[in-house]
Amino acid sequence: MSTQDDIELPETLSYHDWAAAVREDRLLGQSCEECSHVGGVPSGACQQCGSRDLTTVELPTEGTVHTETTINVPPEGFEERGYQVAVVTLGDARVMVRIEGEHVDIGDDVVLSGFIDTDEDHPAPTFETAD
Repeated sequence: MSTQDDIELPETLSYHDWAAAVREDRLLGQSCEECSHVGGVPSGACQQCGSRDLTTVELPTEGTVHTETTINVPPEGFEERGYQVAVVTLGDARVMVRIEGEHVDIGDDVVLSGFIDTDEDHPAPTFETAD
């Protein structure tokens, strides 16, 4: 385990560790030691250069909307319509999130507001507009 701001971080980021952090209102990612790319989800290799030399990092919980869309035709197995998802820039990483509350636009500042856990125990971070 490594530490960041006195929080122990796993050496290798597994989905289980990532999901547990989301449930604790924390976001984890991975930083590549070769190219410095930061990814917002667990991966076996850097999404930029393919290196396997990755370090777990804590991501900010405040960011900016990079892109967004509203889901009016939900995936199979989901009933809800008209919900918004966004790719949010969190420091050097981008993470797909669910937007709760007010509609957001590209460039809006957002903050982590919790998580939803409706798909067989797979949490997804939720964000809302920053005050």
